[in-house]
Amino acid sequence: MISSFRSRDLRSLWQKGDPSRIRPDLLDRVRRRLDAIQAATRPEDLNIPGFNFHRLQGRPLRYTVHVNGPWCITFSWEGENAIQVDLEQYH
Repeated sequence: MISSFRSRDLRSLWQKGDPSRIRPDLLDRVRRRLDAIQAATRPEDLNIPGFNFHRLQGRPLRYTVHVNGPWCITFSWEGENAIQVDLEQYH
């Protein structure tokens, strides 16, 4: 379950259904990944083909799922909840 967001844009999409701050070409994929994160009870549940799920190096421990191009959703995990969910551009 998603319990907190780093990104105000993702929080607005998730809590209010407001997609205005998410690029239209990313929107469907972002929604699918947020739904999967919401349903997950452990990070490994997100090891889904096409998501390119993996642990990020460094501390604190964070994970990522690929969205499109350099865009990824990153998050930490606490108990059965995803925390500090963010939409980031890598590379």
